[in-house]
Amino acid sequence: MYIRTISRKNKDGSVVRYIQLAHNYYDKESKQTRAKVLHNFGREENVDREGLARLTTSIARYLGPEETLKMQANVGDVAPLRFISSRSFGGAWVLNELWGQLRLDRLFGGLCKKRQFRTDVERAVFAMVANRALAPSSKLAIEDWATKDAYLPGVEDVQSQWLYRAMDFLLEARDEIEHQVFSQTANLLNLHVDLLYFDTTSTYFETEDVAPDDIRCRGHSKDHRPDLPQVVIGLAVTREGIPVRIWVWKGNTMDMSVIPQVKRDLAGWQLGRVITVVDRGFCSEENLVELQRAGGHYIAGERLRSGKPGVEAAISRAGRFQSVRDDLEVKEITVGNGEKRQRYILVRNPKEAERDRAKREEHLVRVQDALKKIGDLKEGTHTKACCQLISHPTLGRYVKTDKRGQPRIDRAKVKQEERLDGKYLLRTSDDTLSPEDIALGYKQLNEVEEAFRSLKTELDLRPVYHRLEDRITAHVILCWLALLLVRILSSRTGLTWAKIRKELETIHVGLFRSKNGEVMQRTELTREQERLFSLLEVPKPPLFLKVVSSKTQS
Repeated sequence: MYIRTISRKNKDGSVVRYIQLAHNYYDKESKQTRAKVLHNFGREENVDREGLARLTTSIARYLGPEETLKMQANVGDVAPLRFISSRSFGGAWVLNELWGQLRLDRLFGGLCKKRQFRTDVERAVFAMVANRALAPSSKLAIEDWATKDAYLPGVEDVQSQWLYRAMDFLLEARDEIEHQVFSQTANLLNLHVDLLYFDTTSTYFETEDVAPDDIRCRGHSKDHRPDLPQVVIGLAVTREGIPVRIWVWKGNTMDMSVIPQVKRDLAGWQLGRVITVVDRGFCSEENLVELQRAGGHYIAGERLRSGKPGVEAAISRAGRFQSVRDDLEVKEITVGNGEKRQRYILVRNPKEAERDRAKREEHLVRVQDALKKIGDLKEGTHTKACCQLISHPTLGRYVKTDKRGQPRIDRAKVKQEERLDGKYLLRTSDDTLSPEDIALGYKQLNEVEEAFRSLKTELDLRPVYHRLEDRITAHVILCWLALLLVRILSSRTGLTWAKIRKELETIHVGLFRSKNGEVMQRTELTREQERLFSLLEVPKPPLFLKVVSSKTQS
């Protein structure tokens, strides 16, 4: 038995279709197969489809689970349904939805329209960003990943030359992209941009064959690889941990030399009153003056052992600390008068002070052991062990030599270090901020460090499979766009991107095909996955992503 549709054409040219339940039998007289109508369901538009569904369910219960599964798979001569492939889908779906929420598809689409590309550059950029967030690999490897391993909405085919052209486009429109990405992200997410955190890091290249004018060169390595060439990367992050701009400089660029460019680049964004938060490495007088231009302000960390008169005066100033949190105490100090006065905030962490004390006692024990091994020296003699102790980067600060050249513990230095336990010093140009806001604002500078950790671990910034300056810069911009997406998702859920990605990547889409066509269907969502979609503020993906009949294909 089977359901069939018959048609009848009226005089006015309209066609009426009827649905029938029929059965084929063999007519011995005519020696032909004929159809026998068992039941007329009536006109197609009047058929009770819910009734047919109930009938199908009833038949399935009667047949039992094994026969039902075979029937659903259409096993037999009629139309066998084959399971062709399965690809990860959940992570790509979420990233694509957020990409649309931030209107990055419209942004890139509009910029590409002006340039009249023959390929879909916007989808190529998204494919590279999604790959960086989900399964970081080289641009050549993305060809297979995007067509065999993952299902990216709107991406049917990827070729490496398209990806490299998209990278060139990123550089061509870099300023416009960075400005509009920031504007749209800030507006849609209601970001607070009164505080911007800035810091730098470096990433190295495992090669020694570089030209003298190459962007890759040796410098101060924050990855502890001074033997390899590197580039320096700067990042501006909001107080919510959202990266809003990225810079790439030559590998030997000093931290203190980049502030003027950062200030100029952000000045055109019309951010209004912005307080830039920088670490101790940027606290030169020239940089602080630069940050105050055009009405800007700063919160900067000062080196406690810098020897600056203002720093020494701030540390020595008597006064009580005020508790602002269980692990944070502050004391406001003003040094100087008039226009030359400087506002400092001395911050103390009691728990950190206890750790510093315990660590110093451990160091002093090591110094005493080393002194015992050295023993008494004759006047004018100097052993190798003595030199090693005095020049030691950690233990040497507690050692001095007497008139005879004999090493001793410097008790004055020990006492000086005691008063620095658990403390750090901040300097600000803004008189309106409370000491608590200044201390908590600087404490959030670890958002930049967390962003750098995400770049290097979860997004695999390194290795960089490029040697040309433009391609290296474009690669870093792609990593920044991926970081933007994953940090937003992390802030919405309170979970790390690694945990989010692990849960989403278990959602797959399967391709099923028969002679009647093909269908793409995702796996069923678990309760935890449905909860995650709610936290991510992203709609659940549809059950069926694509249904194509053989008639449509032909």
